Amino acid sequence: MTAFRKPGECLRLRDVVSRTGLSKGTAFRLLYTLRSTGFVEKTGENQYRLRVILPSKTAYRLGYAMNSKDEFTREVTASLAEAVAGTDIELIILDNKDDSATTLHNADLLIRERPHLVIEFQGDQSIADELAMKFADASIPLMALDVPHSGAFYFGANNYQAGLIGGRYMGRWASLHWSEDTPEVVLIGYTRAGSLPESRVKGVLAGFHETWKHATCRVVQLDSIGDFDSALQAVRVHLRRTPMRKTLVGAVNDPAALAALHAFEEAGRSEWCAVMGQNAELDARTEMRRSDTRLIGSVAYFPEKYGQAIIGLARKIIGGLHPPPAFFTKHILVTPENVDSLYPNDALTLLSLAHKVAGN
Repeated sequence: MTAFRKPGECLRLRDVVSRTGLSKGTAFRLLYTLRSTGFVEKTGENQYRLRVILPSKTAYRLGYAMNSKDEFTREVTASLAEAVAGTDIELIILDNKDDSATTLHNADLLIRERPHLVIEFQGDQSIADELAMKFADASIPLMALDVPHSGAFYFGANNYQAGLIGGRYMGRWASLHWSEDTPEVVLIGYTRAGSLPESRVKGVLAGFHETWKHATCRVVQLDSIGDFDSALQAVRVHLRRTPMRKTLVGAVNDPAALAALHAFEEAGRSEWCAVMGQNAELDARTEMRRSDTRLIGSVAYFPEKYGQAIIGLARKIIGGLHPPPAFFTKHILVTPENVDSLYPNDALTLLSLAHKVAGN
């Protein structure tokens, strides 16, 4: 069967003999058996074609555990699956379901599979050391995405730099539109993910101070677990406690940014806010295309490009090439003015998603 090297390839009996080293009689009998059982079909006089796709030979097995609840992670997962398609790499994917116990259980499952390397994409810093220790004890190299784990190779955001990009633009925007006012600055963080992702929010504040040259602003720190619901609740509570005033919101990610927009809108304060997101996810890009949007920008991380870079780094680690312990992704500011030029194919993506929903 492995003599058929390409999908749909037709071989003569003598081609099979040549590629396998079998005698003509043995090759004919095996082809006859494969044909009678449906694995091979005869396409012409003395020509045969394989009717099944054989699994590719696997050189490496990679474990990948993630939380599938958000769009960013789903895009990273899709890019990883695309990067290994048709290669010599087998990718074992497990969903942590944003649950600590499940995450630790999945780590045990991956260890039993004995992969060459494990990729963890989970945001609970409180279990990061325990996870890292499990894989270290099993002598399995670990790569952590976006949230650092002790002793693991890091791949992901340059969080402080990404925060600076968003914060600087936020300050410039406020200087242009609200120069005669002193807005409040609300920062929505993600404490559970640890100090490195939290540095993203610190970068937002530092960048804002660089470009806002007017009176000192009141700064309010809110917390979330990096999702829409927790951020929405945090902003709602804050708005109930504060009078109506112009407010700049720097969010740790786009779900939190969109939650802030929703909270201000339901409170009748849409025109009193300007929001900066992080990740430039599809929902945020769609929001920025609205003519009356208050989402002034979002810093892109390009999760759709993670896959190739992660696999390239994984090959180096497995091959013992000792790459640097941290690899940072590129960041670009996306605004309502440049979203169409940076993401010209979003309309096609939205159409494809609509067709999938309709099909379900």
